[in-house]
Amino acid sequence: MIENKSFIGYTKCDKIEIENPLKFMESKVDYLIPAATEKSIHKVNAPKLQCKAIFEGANGPTTYAAEEYLISKGVVIAPDLLVNGGGVTCSYFEWLKNIDHVSPGKMTKKFDENS
Repeated sequence: MIENKSFIGYTKCDKIEIENPLKFMESKVDYLIPAATEKSIHKVNAPKLQCKAIFEGANGPTTYAAEEYLISKGVVIAPDLLVNGGGVTCSYFEWLKNIDHVSPGKMTKKFDENS
């Protein structure tokens, strides 16, 4: 993989889609996790999806029209706000620590002392 600088020739996966990566989403799967591009699931490709549930990892990967269609077909959609909530919360606390110039381990030490 590193030699080719792509997934072409990578033997540890079942399927590789290099020419049109969005077409990969049309594979028959139980769960789909769009995690990189917003609006990657839209009214044109929504009818082609073959999944039972979508867990949105990107910010807004499903358009309103696609969401309406998929819900009418019984596809469960977990919104990005819930799926990404833990990561966003952790990032927020890291940001607060950086603003106050709190070094790693200092908060844990203070917690241990107070416990």
